[in-house]
Amino acid sequence: MTILHIDWTACHGRGACIELLDGVLRPDDWGYPTGTGGSDVPIPADRVRDARDAVSLCPRLALSVRPSSRP
Repeated sequence: MTILHIDWTACHGRGACIELLDGVLRPDDWGYPTGTGGSDVPIPADRVRDARDAVSLCPRLALSVRPSSRP
Protein backbone atom coordinates (compact mmCIF):
# COMPACT_ATOMS: atom_id res chain seq x y z
CA MET A 1 0.00 0.00 0.00
CA THR A 2 1.06 3.56 -0.69
CA ILE A 3 0.76 6.43 1.78
CA LEU A 4 0.33 10.11 0.93
CA HIS A 5 1.88 12.21 3.69
CA ILE A 6 0.50 15.72 4.18
CA ASP A 7 2.76 18.26 5.87
CA TRP A 8 0.16 20.64 7.25
CA THR A 9 2.85 23.08 8.37
CA ALA A 10 3.72 23.64 4.70
CA CYS A 11 0.20 23.39 3.24
CA HIS A 12 -1.74 26.55 2.42
CA GLY A 13 -4.98 24.75 1.51
CA ARG A 14 -5.05 25.66 -2.18
CA GLY A 15 -6.90 22.44 -3.04
CA ALA A 16 -5.12 21.04 -6.10
CA CYS A 17 -4.54 17.73 -4.32
CA ILE A 18 -8.20 17.53 -3.31
CA GLU A 19 -9.24 17.92 -6.95
CA LEU A 20 -6.75 15.29 -8.14
CA LEU A 21 -7.65 12.84 -5.37
CA ASP A 22 -11.40 13.39 -5.22
CA GLY A 23 -12.89 10.66 -3.06
CA VAL A 24 -9.60 10.06 -1.25
CA LEU A 25 -9.07 13.57 0.12
CA ARG A 26 -11.69 16.06 1.17
CA PRO A 27 -11.40 19.65 2.41
CA ASP A 28 -11.77 20.40 6.09
CA ASP A 29 -13.65 23.50 7.28
CA TRP A 30 -10.68 25.71 6.34
CA GLY A 31 -9.92 24.09 2.95
CA TYR A 32 -7.01 21.92 4.04
CA PRO A 33 -6.87 18.33 2.72
CA THR A 34 -7.97 15.53 5.02
CA GLY A 35 -8.43 11.82 4.63
CA THR A 36 -8.46 8.67 6.68
CA GLY A 37 -5.25 8.27 8.62
CA GLY A 38 -4.69 11.90 9.62
CA SER A 39 -1.54 13.22 7.95
CA ASP A 40 -0.74 9.77 6.46
CA VAL A 41 -3.50 8.91 4.00
CA PRO A 42 -3.68 5.41 2.48
CA ILE A 43 -3.92 5.58 -1.31
CA PRO A 44 -5.73 2.85 -3.26
CA ALA A 45 -3.57 1.12 -5.88
CA ASP A 46 -5.61 2.58 -8.74
CA ARG A 47 -5.02 6.16 -7.47
CA VAL A 48 -1.23 6.07 -6.92
CA ARG A 49 -0.58 7.91 -10.18
CA ASP A 50 -3.02 10.65 -9.11
CA ALA A 51 -1.20 10.88 -5.76
CA ARG A 52 2.16 11.26 -7.52
CA ASP A 53 0.66 13.97 -9.75
CA ALA A 54 -0.61 15.79 -6.65
CA VAL A 55 2.87 15.65 -5.12
CA SER A 56 4.47 17.12 -8.23
CA LEU A 57 1.83 19.86 -8.58
CA CYS A 58 1.72 20.99 -4.95
CA PRO A 59 2.96 24.59 -4.97
CA ARG A 60 4.02 24.38 -1.29
CA LEU A 61 5.79 20.98 -1.50
CA ALA A 62 3.50 19.82 1.32
CA LEU A 63 2.94 16.29 -0.03
CA SER A 64 5.04 13.17 -0.32
CA VAL A 65 4.33 9.58 -1.33
CA ARG A 66 5.92 6.60 0.38
CA PRO A 67 5.26 2.90 0.82
CA SER A 68 3.33 1.89 3.90
CA SER A 69 5.32 0.41 6.76
CA ARG A 70 2.45 -2.01 7.35
CA PRO A 71 2.69 -5.45 5.73
